Amino acid sequence: MIYLDYNATTPLCNHAREAMLPYLDRQFGNPSSVHAAGREARASIDNARDSLAAFLRVKPHELIFTSGGTESCNLAVLGLARCPSSRGGHVISNKAEHHAVLNALEYLEKRENFEVTWLNVSENGIVDLDQLASSIRPGTQLVSIMTANNETGVIQPMREISQICRERGVLLHSDMVQSFGKIENDISLVDAASFAAHKFYGPKGMGFLFLRSGLSIQPIMFGGAHENERRPGTENVAAIAGTAAAAEWTLKEKQREQEREKGLRDELCERIAQIFPEAHQNGDPVRCLANTLNVSFTGIGSETMLMALDLEGVCASSGSACMVGSVVASHVLLAMGLPMERASSAVRFSLGKWTTAEEIANAGEAIERIARRLNKTDGAYIVA
Repeated sequence: MIYLDYNATTPLCNHAREAMLPYLDRQFGNPSSVHAAGREARASIDNARDSLAAFLRVKPHELIFTSGGTESCNLAVLGLARCPSSRGGHVISNKAEHHAVLNALEYLEKRENFEVTWLNVSENGIVDLDQLASSIRPGTQLVSIMTANNETGVIQPMREISQICRERGVLLHSDMVQSFGKIENDISLVDAASFAAHKFYGPKGMGFLFLRSGLSIQPIMFGGAHENERRPGTENVAAIAGTAAAAEWTLKEKQREQEREKGLRDELCERIAQIFPEAHQNGDPVRCLANTLNVSFTGIGSETMLMALDLEGVCASSGSACMVGSVVASHVLLAMGLPMERASSAVRFSLGKWTTAEEIANAGEAIERIARRLNKTDGAYIVA
């Protein structure tokens, strides 16, 4: 199997697995208990929080542990938007966001009388900064713009976005789920940021939210007083320990690894261009994560191409892996103004630490075999 879907999830690294094992066995105490077993578990959580805070250059109490990226985004969007008033308000985002943000905002829009301004996105996937500046008004409570897109890898100009929000006194949340461990995330630019462990070789079902000191947030779940009364529920001690270990492992030699992945990604892009001359790379080719390649195979539906790749032993996707196996036209590419034919023929290849040059070569050969089969079927593609 050639796994080229690291943006969907990453394998658990040994460093994280080893950090988790004690809390799946002997050290099983509830971290809220006052006895020795509970204190042992609590110490692990405190140590992990301290480590993650140091990596992000933030204060430990500014991190809230959650069940993953979706909950982190929901808590930020719903919790911050609802703070100033119990009903109604104004928030700003764009239609190329992950559904964890999109659906939360649409809920506020439909059910709680919020007004949402949806920013335009360029053909390259960049939000309209002029529109952002002109859309902010006295009643604007929150702007939510993801740092790097999970489907195209496009990196937003967060420094400029932050400056616009700061000058106008508006809170800024960013979904940093895909960008952590791949680029420098300057947390000082935002008021809240969402993360998910399984995107950087940590365990699934684990995430955290950065919330700047002094900001209030409305909880979206109710129960105990965990996480300083911001997110109730007994903490997943093993997963928290694994998350901190995975972050440490991922950030080691990050720059060198990203350069390596970029070289492999560019090699794959060149191979596809030779095999499918009519293929289109989607998103800004420069302001893009080093590991991500989104390509539209014009005339071939995403599902058809993904099935053909799967038969060849190549794992890829059509975009977000959060739509329960469905293959539909990419909402991100449609938000970028691309035609339906191009949005419905897109495939995302995403590389990671275990991707090799041999795998890229073999993936290229697999794509060439697919092209030959399609050529026999309808004569649409000819490979020299």
